[in-house]
Amino acid sequence: MADTGEAAPCDLVTVPAREGLEAVDILRLRHGVGPVLHDREGDTLGFIVPPGTAERWDLPGSACTQTYTGARRGTQPPVTGSGWLVSPEGAVVAATEPDRLRAALNEAVSMLRVVDRCRAFGGRPAHWRA
Repeated sequence: MADTGEAAPCDLVTVPAREGLEAVDILRLRHGVGPVLHDREGDTLGFIVPPGTAERWDLPGSACTQTYTGARRGTQPPVTGSGWLVSPEGAVVAATEPDRLRAALNEAVSMLRVVDRCRAFGGRPAHWRA
């Protein structure tokens, strides 16, 4: 099939920015990450995922919608009021694999809970205080 410059249809998983940024780092270190959007206010990140993901996505604290259909790679983001955190050209894969994204988000949430607990105790784990 000839390359028309068109991107394949994709869905978008939206998550809070704090968890999303951690997940981006986890995915970059392990499997590679697809294109990622950020909203201009810095509240959320959106991961481009394969089409059909929205029908099966059920991770609490996130949402998945059918979003990205046939936009040219490298053009404006498919969602108004957003920009690229990881552009299609800078992404390792065309779309982040949903199971890997779910695992990275779960790990990010767990890691951030530990960080928050440490901060609550003056920045040190409880077993270090004595």
